[in-house]
Amino acid sequence: MKNQFYFFSFICLFGTLNFINAQETLPIYDYAALQLMSSDTIPDYESKANKLKLTGIIYESDGLTPAKDVILYVEQPDENGDFDLRETNDKRYVHHRSWVKTDADGRYTLYTFVPGSDRRYNQLQQMFPIIKESSKEAYELETFLFDDDPLLTKTCRKRMAKKGDPSRILKLKSVDGIFVAERNITLKPDEDSAKS
Repeated sequence: MKNQFYFFSFICLFGTLNFINAQETLPIYDYAALQLMSSDTIPDYESKANKLKLTGIIYESDGLTPAKDVILYVEQPDENGDFDLRETNDKRYVHHRSWVKTDADGRYTLYTFVPGSDRRYNQLQQMFPIIKESSKEAYELETFLFDDDPLLTKTCRKRMAKKGDPSRILKLKSVDGIFVAERNITLKPDEDSAKS
């Protein structure tokens, strides 16, 4: 019985350490030395042809209350659909990435560029977001897609409409020589409130 207790304790400890390690390896946690603001610019923005200003409001789970001090991390491929991978201190990361932290009104703005699609693998034009609320674990959102992406078929759109999240498709408008898109986000409800 004593051995079973130790074995169970070891399994619980090992599982907890793996979970903590997995959380800390998410790229959103790489911002430690950065001063996060509600607006930021992805590396190489100035040299890209299809510049994009992505803006929006992050709301609490009620869908109405603006969420202050929420971190939104986004990484994306380059204009050819390839990820520019770099390495610093034995850690690999995507070069085209950025962090923003919502202001008092829940607003954020990200200056980036329209990513390409990787036609070799039928990959859509995508941006990969992660959300981090204060004192909660980070979690991934559905990727942001692009309305004029030829690989985004009617079937894909119907599937997304059934799932109830067509807002993840960014509709670009050209304003003063750059594309502009709005993407509002509603945070996941707390597990406790979701159960009640």
